[in-house]
Amino acid sequence: MQAALSPVIAATSQWLTFAYAAPGGALASALCEVQARQAVTVAAWLRYPTAMDAALVEMAGPGGAARLDRITGADRYDGDGEAWRTWVDEVVASWAACLLTDPELARLAVAAVGEGDHTAGTPFEFRRLLAPDEHDRRAAALLRHPDLVAPVAELHHARLLEQLGPPDQALIA
Repeated sequence: MQAALSPVIAATSQWLTFAYAAPGGALASALCEVQARQAVTVAAWLRYPTAMDAALVEMAGPGGAARLDRITGADRYDGDGEAWRTWVDEVVASWAACLLTDPELARLAVAAVGEGDHTAGTPFEFRRLLAPDEHDRRAAALLRHPDLVAPVAELHHARLLEQLGPPDQALIA
């Protein structure tokens, strides 16, 4: 099932790291990309929780980056020859932006995917998403800035909250 979501995760992560590029060199870019990929993975697993969901998106495709490009001002982008952009999932990008800017939502989302089909029998860790260190925060300063990613995050924030369900009082305490 994870293989079916690989194109969506890769393309959406790439879109986020292009739209909110890391300031600095290669190490900063790599740290930013890892954080984006972790957030996108959690978001994709939430959006497509079953093998059937993953298979359907693999067949139909997620929709592409066109609307996200318009919202972020990247609609002037000349995407000739970059078919990966058709595999960007707007909802997944929005949810990932929410997770990157709200540590509590990220914690709830990781807990939710820990109970799902995607992690069955597979160890997983999302440390850079859940507990970024100073290097991570600097590398993803734009990607984690609530005001900068707000236009993307707000697109499907309400749907993410619905997906996560009502907060468990035990988790909040």
